[in-house]
Amino acid sequence: MALVGKQFPNITVDAISFMGDNLKINVLEEAKNNKKKVILFWYPKDFTFVCPTELHAFQAALQEFEKRNTTVIGASCDTNEVHFAWLNTAKENGGIEGVTYPILADTTRNLSAALDILDAEWVYNEEINDEILEGSNVTFRATYLIDEDGKIFHESVNDMPLGRNVNEYLRLIDAYTHVQTKGEVCPANWEEGKDAMSADRNSTAAYLATH
Repeated sequence: MALVGKQFPNITVDAISFMGDNLKINVLEEAKNNKKKVILFWYPKDFTFVCPTELHAFQAALQEFEKRNTTVIGASCDTNEVHFAWLNTAKENGGIEGVTYPILADTTRNLSAALDILDAEWVYNEEINDEILEGSNVTFRATYLIDEDGKIFHESVNDMPLGRNVNEYLRLIDAYTHVQTKGEVCPANWEEGKDAMSADRNSTAAYLATH
């Protein structure tokens, strides 16, 4: 079920800082209380393969997100202890040493279940006359952009082998900010500095005639 246009779930989750501090983070409150946008990106597991490339890519773009008044938060279903071990593993050994944004530890799966991003399905088993859980029970590569009022304005979900393009999220934040501040809409492939449009037929016609 699509969540775009809806409030982000009001659920508090364990998290850890790169310094090893145990935290409690409510993404909805992070956005609303701090009047900031939030990008929350989920990855399947610590100490895996595509995942560290993504965490380092978000770290490399951290200043760009901060310029856009956007907080970066990572998330998986691993524990704080596993997160901290990975944070203390060198990059050349597949670790995420150098990552400085907080990482959620959704071990209860309360938030990931509410977002419906778990690779998990309850299936009836005749032999035991009960349901069993099939799937890895970890999250797909889901990404949420949340505005200053706690509304989700973008969501996307990649299958586990497919890494994300971090620059696309910067572009989406730029586009949404343009809509917020200028009251215009952003056409296909829009980037900061390019022409936008008024939300009417004449403006669309004029744009198409010149692009």
